[in-house]
Amino acid sequence: MQAKSSRTAKSVFVVGSLLVVALFAGACGGSSSSSKDTSGGGKSEPTGKPTPGGTLTYALEGESADGWCLPEAQLAISGIQVARSVYDTLTAPNEDGDYVPFLAQTLTPNADFTQWTLTLRPNITFHDGTALDATVVKNNLDAYRGKYAGRSVLLFSFVFKNISDVTVVDPLTVSITTATPWASLPGALFGSGRVGMVAQSQLDDPSTCDAKLVGTGPFSLVSWTQNESIVLKKNPKYWQKDADGTQLPYLDEIIYKPTPESASRINGLLAGDLNAIHMSGGEQIDQLNAETEAGNINSYQSDEFAEVSFGQLNTSIAPFNSKTARLAAIKSIDMETYNETVNLGVLQNANGPFAPGGIGYLKDSGYPTYDLEGSKKLVAQYKEETGTDLEFTLIATPDPATQAAAAVVQQMGKAAGIKVTITALEQAALISTAISGKYQAMVFRNYPGGDPDANYVWWQGGGNPVNFGRYDDPTINSLLDEGRATNDKAKRQQIYGDINKQFAKEGYSIWLQWTLWDIGTATDVFGILGPDLPDDGGAPFPGLAVGHPVTGMWIQS
Repeated sequence: MQAKSSRTAKSVFVVGSLLVVALFAGACGGSSSSSKDTSGGGKSEPTGKPTPGGTLTYALEGESADGWCLPEAQLAISGIQVARSVYDTLTAPNEDGDYVPFLAQTLTPNADFTQWTLTLRPNITFHDGTALDATVVKNNLDAYRGKYAGRSVLLFSFVFKNISDVTVVDPLTVSITTATPWASLPGALFGSGRVGMVAQSQLDDPSTCDAKLVGTGPFSLVSWTQNESIVLKKNPKYWQKDADGTQLPYLDEIIYKPTPESASRINGLLAGDLNAIHMSGGEQIDQLNAETEAGNINSYQSDEFAEVSFGQLNTSIAPFNSKTARLAAIKSIDMETYNETVNLGVLQNANGPFAPGGIGYLKDSGYPTYDLEGSKKLVAQYKEETGTDLEFTLIATPDPATQAAAAVVQQMGKAAGIKVTITALEQAALISTAISGKYQAMVFRNYPGGDPDANYVWWQGGGNPVNFGRYDDPTINSLLDEGRATNDKAKRQQIYGDINKQFAKEGYSIWLQWTLWDIGTATDVFGILGPDLPDDGGAPFPGLAVGHPVTGMWIQS
């Protein structure tokens, strides 16, 4: 390793080497969180300041078929990446995972975190020329929480259920009142990059809200051809400038191309047809590492604030309404062999939803380890209890790497006496199926790092339709309420650590690996993380589980 980045010690330049949802095959490498930027050194080292201009062609792992009517949208990482290019959020995370004002200029709570005063930055406009003001922000927040006529939401009505009122104080000030103390509201306002502010014209669009995108972000929509491309052009009136006073963004145009097959993404980058790709999964990242080491591409790789890949179990129907069945399935999987087979040993096995370095992570969560004989005994016990053999259908995306990973699980289940049938389903349909609850098990990737309160919407019971596992655990419900009410980091570690233990005890999910993401680029592309946050908000967030900003990306001429 050579010199550390001037931005943050967590992102380092490496000279000459490095060195679905891609749902089942992704996770985290190494024994601790880290980010590595291989965009410097050798032939790849940038000379001089960023060069404005140019078109960047960026391949994504999937299409967002439902579009970007953000309050209603069902976005995986590909959709979030596009959303962050077109829309800005009120807050944004910095290098420490703290959420600081972004479109907001200030965000101030009262003493018990039940009322927040949000003031906006002045003179910001949407792509259609209308002003970002308190009224449109109120309308956006009301839409996200399911209180705005004409917009029908599901996920975010649960995310923001705790907001009881949003009022306009003056043209640039909004007051947000919560039903119970909500110390982590700033993180919810980022919403993993999905809670962008939408122009009034899009918000009130009765029929094409999903396709006519209007935000305040660095790029505006030119065209969207499903399963082919989404073309974005530079917003010349964007509100941010770099430290030298140069107007952002640097790029003139971004063309996103949905490319589900990982091999096509890598081959397109190597052939020069693409300028950038995102990738997860051990085998693919191993290939990118080799190409980076050979000097053929640049890479930014991060497992900080990682999400987890896992087998999602529907606990409301057979067989996984039985704890016996859940534990039998968990103990049937030899994670060391699985990781070596599927990920070439590049990734780190998970033992819970919280990755190393994040609040709630435990070195020993109590999660059951591989025990083939123990699994066989539980399979026999399940038959005694129910009178039926233990079998289930596992849904996975059709990507070959994902299907191959599912087949490994299938064979391991067979060794324990569990019959596993694999069904392929496209990413967008998989998310809809998870919401419907009409499945037994599926491969999934979720729970990105940052503030763990973001998982309240996924884990709270009481008939919550986006609790995809369909468990209603009183212990988890209570701990979730405790966790969002305090900003004491030590208390929060204890609270979310206890949630981690409860997941392990009940076997609600089959934890696989923590996801490692890699942004591979041509050797003349730089600025993956973008500039520092405004008003001394800190260095940019190093995690990649929720996409990354494109404001500071540039192509050396």
